[in-house]
Amino acid sequence: MTATASEGDDRIIRESGIDARIALIVQPVLRGIGFRLVRVHLSGQNGLTLQIMAEREDGTMTVEDCEEVSRAVSPALDVDDPIEKAYHLEVSSPGIDRPLVRKSDFETWTGHLVKMETSIIVADRKRFKGKIAEAGEHDVLIEREKAAYGEEPTVRVPYDAISETRLILTDDLIRDALSKDNRARKEAKKRRGEPDDDAPEGAEEGAEAGAENETEQEL
Repeated sequence: MTATASEGDDRIIRESGIDARIALIVQPVLRGIGFRLVRVHLSGQNGLTLQIMAEREDGTMTVEDCEEVSRAVSPALDVDDPIEKAYHLEVSSPGIDRPLVRKSDFETWTGHLVKMETSIIVADRKRFKGKIAEAGEHDVLIEREKAAYGEEPTVRVPYDAISETRLILTDDLIRDALSKDNRARKEAKKRRGEPDDDAPEGAEEGAEAGAENETEQEL
């Protein structure tokens, strides 16, 4: 079961337990500096690692953005101190094979291949693999990659039944992600009044979306 949404949290897939407590702390900080939360996850990796995945409203996230987020959330985490032991703080971008956590994510990546898990049984399954055919108001239509004998080729999954969805890395996804990232960065430059360097589509600016940008510090 996921946590109740905090004020301003438009995600449909949220954390539970300690992750949810941390999300409540960092979300207001992120909103205050122009970012939105994608996911919080505390794991036993490298002792104890807190991963905060975030992005700007336009979906971009640079290494410099990761550093800015890290500097902003660290004091808030120190004050509330939700984690009793020492831990590494890792701030990262969602990456190309990103988790989908908002309705707008499903709309943006319609036509692309995903892996999905549900918290309840839907059409006799709790795991799905296929393309997002349609993102509706209350559910998402998945076109199964390989429908078993007797199964319908598509299945509608209610948003409130989804526990996790992640894009699957494909050539089409890489091309689309680089193109979207390049356009978003150019639009951001225009808004800031910066000159456009006319970088070719999918070149250096777009390529930055290919890796999962991140910064890490020990707390």
